[in-house]
Amino acid sequence: MTSLPVAAREHVRQDMVADPRVVAAIVSAVHEQVPVYAALDDSRLPEVRAIAAWGLERLLDLWVTDGALEPSDLRRLRGIAAARAADGRPVQAVLRAYRVAATVLTDEIAARAPRLAAADAFALSRMLLTALDTLSEEMTTAYAATDEDLAADRDRALRLLLDDLIAGRHASVGALSDRSARLGVQLPDPYCLLVAEPMGAERPEMALDAATGLLEALDVPGVPGVPGDEVASSATVRGSRAVLLLPGAAAARAGAVLGARSWRGCAITGESLDRVAVAHRLAADALDTAPAHAHRPGRVLTDADAHVLALLGGHPAAAPDQVARLVLGPLTDPGQRHLMEALTAYIDAGSASAAARVLHLHAQSLRYRLRRIHALTSRDPRDPWQRLTLDIARTIRP
Repeated sequence: MTSLPVAAREHVRQDMVADPRVVAAIVSAVHEQVPVYAALDDSRLPEVRAIAAWGLERLLDLWVTDGALEPSDLRRLRGIAAARAADGRPVQAVLRAYRVAATVLTDEIAARAPRLAAADAFALSRMLLTALDTLSEEMTTAYAATDEDLAADRDRALRLLLDDLIAGRHASVGALSDRSARLGVQLPDPYCLLVAEPMGAERPEMALDAATGLLEALDVPGVPGVPGDEVASSATVRGSRAVLLLPGAAAARAGAVLGARSWRGCAITGESLDRVAVAHRLAADALDTAPAHAHRPGRVLTDADAHVLALLGGHPAAAPDQVARLVLGPLTDPGQRHLMEALTAYIDAGSASAAARVLHLHAQSLRYRLRRIHALTSRDPRDPWQRLTLDIARTIRP
């Protein structure tokens, strides 16, 4: 069987490049066969498709012309590898994705040229093996170099890691662990994600040094990690806001530190490390929608406030019973029924004296129970905003 003429190979190339189903098949195969890519969020898929389209066209060009990867191709591959090192995607997974793509390309060519001659098949195999060998060497080298640079500038590396966590770009918990291990650090777990901004109508772009200064004031030193690692905090900015990833214990200090700066904030402590993006969205939305009286000096909004605000906005991030548990805390225990009765009577009656009469208690006894509610939930029923959150929680509680 004679080989295909160059014109016939070109026809196959044009047919495949013009057919969007080929790129879709490559992306689908990579998504299904490479676990790291299966966990990518939707914001990263356009980039995967763009790289797949470029790689498809270049490899087909090389097959048609019996060519080799050019310096411009190698620069692009090194840039892709550097980006993958920065976002923590393991280089082994990246290289496997290219091998999966090459398999799909081979199958698609076979489907379009079923009578492929031995010479054309050999040319295709030689081109793919050579290209995969070259890109593996170039990308591995670039990945390692970028990895070393990031580890050398750890503050910048931690900031990039937090940026990726906020954007939901981390593919898996395993990739996150690998990336932090390469930096010689352990991310705080449990953690506090604090989103903070200066109070007032004018909110210019947040300077990174302001976020870093807040980090220094809030950081909890001396938290042990695994042997050889340290628990690392980090800070970045999003528009007019500072975003800090801190050990969970820092949440207790956040209100006082922000109050001294005339800042306000929302501290989320109840989400896992693979849900930092969810935590950031909750906190940012809470700051966008909370009324002015929800902010008090010395206090930051919490998970409970954020979930109540999401519920009021019609896009709850948690089920109503979970919101009720977040707000009410120990008050949901059967042994605290007398406190729930006191809270209900106080909210319904509008004053401690009136609530005491409803429950046939002395007013001082009722006020004592209100103080206990405050101590157990960190919510003062006399504060308008906190009373509203308590009212909502006891209303939606099953």
